[in-house]
Parts: sequence; C-alpha cells; structure tokens
Amino acid sequence: SLKFLGRTLNWHRLDDGVMGGQSETAHVSSTDADELHFAGQINTQGGGFCSIRSPIEGGFPSDTAAIRLCYVGDGKTYKLLFSDINKSAFGPSRRSPSWQKDLPTKKGVEDTAVIRLDSLTPSLQGGPINTDMKIDPTKIQEMGFMLSLKLSSGESNPAETFGSGIFPFSLRIRSIETVSADEMN
Repeated sequence: SLKFLGRTLNWHRLDDGVMGGQSETAHVSSTDADELHFAGQINTQGGGFCSIRSPIEGGFPSDTAAIRLCYVGDGKTYKLLFSDINKSAFGPSRRSPSWQKDLPTKKGVEDTAVIRLDSLTPSLQGGPINTDMKIDPTKIQEMGFMLSLKLSSGESNPAETFGSGIFPFSLRIRSIETVSADEMN
C-alpha cells in the first residue's frame, strides 16, 4: 500500500453525509498496488463532496518546503488538504485552519505536481480565510484528498472539472514525498 515517510498511511473517509449529503467514497489502498485509489460517487443533491484523510504521526520533517505527488486522475479538479487537527471546544474562531491546494487532473494521464507549502490556502469550514498564520510542517497531523463543489479559493468548481448530478470519480495517488528547501533550490 501507499507509504509516506516510510509508514503505511491509514485512510478514512469523510463525505458530505456529515451534512446530510448522499455522496460516497470507496477508497482502496491494497498491498498488491503501491498506490491509493480515491474513488466513489458524488451526489450533488443535498451535498457535494467526498474526501479521504490519514493521520500523519510526528508531522513532516522540519525542512519540508513542498510535497511531490505522482497521480493519475479523471479530468476533475481535486484538493490536497493538510491539518494540525486542532479543533477547539471554543468554536471555529479558536481552531487552526486546514491548508488546501487545488490539484487539477487530466483524464488517464500520469502527472507529477510539486506543491509548495507556502502556496497552500488556509481554510475553515470549507472556505478560505485571511490569517497571518503560517503552516508549520512539524505540526501537520493529517493529510487528505477531496473532490468538492468548491475550489480552494472558495469559488465553484466548474461542472467541467467537477461534474453535476450523480457522477463517479477516480484519483490514483502513486506516490507522496516531502521535498526539502535544499531540493527546491
């Protein structure tokens, strides 16, 4: 199965059912294939997102400047997500944002993206926020992938790169690696 920082990732789904939606993720991370297959069906009636998340124990190395992903998509625009999973009992204003980046795909084409941590958009409850906070790689405790009605900017994900009604989706993650600041130069 897909490994990151030498560890097998333990994926779980978080779909729009938490808000009454009917979308469903069926992710597969098998020992036969060294990849993660994030797939399922979106239903835009009463919802419109599917996601998978995995804990990242111990965070990223302190010199991490970017993430390198190798993937095969279906022509849809997904989002890559990171979080320190700090959820405050005092409400959303006291919790840390998630950090997101759109991941456009081409149908059936293997692609590689290097996503700089300083290019990620801070987000709370599905929308971008203005904050002076900076992402700290050592505090990242969760990574995820999402297909959503909304892009990282908060704008609508167009039907051409999302879908409409009830439709399937498929994203295969072949590898995930950290990239140090030295490797970026």
